[in-house]
Amino acid sequence: MRRTAAGGRRSRLVVTVRTAGVRGAPPAAGLERFLRRVASRLPPPGAGRRTVDVALVGDRAIRGMNRRYRGKDAATDVLAFPSGERLPEGGVHLGDLAVSWATAARQAERRGHPPAVEVRILLLHGYLHLLGHDHETDGGAMRRLERRLARELVRGAREASGGGRGSGG
Repeated sequence: MRRTAAGGRRSRLVVTVRTAGVRGAPPAAGLERFLRRVASRLPPPGAGRRTVDVALVGDRAIRGMNRRYRGKDAATDVLAFPSGERLPEGGVHLGDLAVSWATAARQAERRGHPPAVEVRILLLHGYLHLLGHDHETDGGAMRRLERRLARELVRGAREASGGGRGSGG
């Protein structure tokens, strides 16, 4: 939790990670803690409850999402689906993230760090998109922020530039 500028009230991020059917995926609880730690450094706007849903999926599933929502018939590393929907129980759903475990594992091997580290880099990248950052239009501001946060928060990262390299991020 982190204080916000709005009346000193707190914003709380609730993260749900689904890894069903993804062999070798890091434990969901660790990924949930990581994303909450990111949010403590870069809080979502407003006060109150904020939610993010994350799905670790295979290349086939993310390729289908990339084709359906972005018109690109290829697997990618991470997709972000910002929402802003008000929740019936109060708060706001920031959006959903989909991360391809297979693509993350390949990228991790090329970069020389474990796949779990790459997944964290991709979660950071996706979270920045949910907050409204866009590396395609911001002149490098998102990349600089992402690299700084990855250096500070992702232990074992050799290259902290997840997502966006021909990706859906």
